[in-house]
Amino acid sequence: MGQMRRCKDILNEQTGVFSNFRGTVKLPMISMLAVDGNPEGKLQKTLQVYHSLKGFFFSSSYLPLASMIIADITSPGLYDEIAARTRHIYDLMKAEHPFLTSGEDSVFASLLALSELTDEQIAKETELCYKILKTEFYSGNAVQSLSHVLALGEGSAQEKCKRTIELYKSLKGKGYKYGTSYELSSLGVLALLPMEQDALVEELVEVDGFLSGQKGFGVWGIGKKQRLMYAGMLLASSYIGQESSPVMTTAAISSTISLMAAQQAAMCAAVAASAAAASSSGSGD
Repeated sequence: MGQMRRCKDILNEQTGVFSNFRGTVKLPMISMLAVDGNPEGKLQKTLQVYHSLKGFFFSSSYLPLASMIIADITSPGLYDEIAARTRHIYDLMKAEHPFLTSGEDSVFASLLALSELTDEQIAKETELCYKILKTEFYSGNAVQSLSHVLALGEGSAQEKCKRTIELYKSLKGKGYKYGTSYELSSLGVLALLPMEQDALVEELVEVDGFLSGQKGFGVWGIGKKQRLMYAGMLLASSYIGQESSPVMTTAAISSTISLMAAQQAAMCAAVAASAAAASSSGSGD
């Protein structure tokens, strides 16, 4: 908690009272700073990216998250270039789905901007995933976010979507219904893991069972769908980037980087969406 308080002070010192860094994403931003060995340096780089992105986007509560993602993965000399590409990819998203695309999609656009695919290939891949997934899931916003996550992974759109849908149905068949709102993008990260589906489901259920016994995660805590999402994030994090994990032994390093990007995008989008929902609920009380 001491490190969290320190990072809160750092954030308050470096940003203004009305800054989006102090809005609905303040807590996740502080948490991301707290796990970094150099929170001051991380925030400075994030603010540099934020300045670059503001040259292409109107200010929003999601822009700080996109800024931190870019700052984590790329070098300062590329900030302006990545910011411009982020805007172009966002515009392609908007052209395909003008009513679905909003500020939260800038988080996904920022990671897709780091992809080796061309902008047109990215747009084609995400749209193909969207059309396949829409036959199974009905929330347009959630499906769009999921399609962005899957576009970050390797393999054909058909293969990735099929595995995602099968994973959802397998969990449902065992009595575990994965959320189809802001939780859905994290399901895509699980589907990208190079694990046998039965083993994946078994481990996810095990983690969920462990969480159910923890304070705040039981009957009177968060809902089952949200708890299952957290279980999925923990499971994915335990495999991604670990030298002894199947990701490192059976897939290329580039694939692991893609999984890390997808995990970070899904996590940031889910946290921001849930924080915004909580803020909206609180203001209505």
